[in-house]
Amino acid sequence: MAGKVFIHATMSFDGYIGDPEGAIDFAAGHSGLSKETVGEIIGSIGAVLAGRRGYDRGMMRGDQKAYGGAWSGPQFVLTHRPDDAPPQDPSITFLSSGVRDAVATGLAAAGGKDLVVMGADVGRQCLREGLVDEILIHLVPVLLGEGIRLFESTGHVELEPVDVAWTGDLTTMRMRVVRP
Repeated sequence: MAGKVFIHATMSFDGYIGDPEGAIDFAAGHSGLSKETVGEIIGSIGAVLAGRRGYDRGMMRGDQKAYGGAWSGPQFVLTHRPDDAPPQDPSITFLSSGVRDAVATGLAAAGGKDLVVMGADVGRQCLREGLVDEILIHLVPVLLGEGIRLFESTGHVELEPVDVAWTGDLTTMRMRVVRP
């Protein structure tokens, strides 16, 4: 059985996954997910597909591994600039072949588990191309007012609620993308 492709993000109530500079510390100080829930999410992932901008921000923070190193496996970074990629962990591969090929590569590497998509631009590209099966959002009760919007310019996408849960002051929503 093939894994699914899902977007995973922590988002402010007004739809931003980062402030204007890309900082994601807006979620700090809010009570989070249980270790069991985190373990379940991480356990379902076979590979990660991320964008270059988010990867570079992680490098600046000294954190190039997905989930802060709690997960390990193949990571793919979709970029228009693969030639200037910094030296990195051998589990990280830079791709420039386009989002469809990147998703196919990630799913193949996931070995039947899920491919998680991280980052606004890569997530939007995947949604526009009809490549996303589910979206998993951890909604933080804060309004940023501006920043990096997750679902800008995606076009019309129908969603079906799969699960909504509250943990502390986070609301976690899992939505299935409805295929025409």
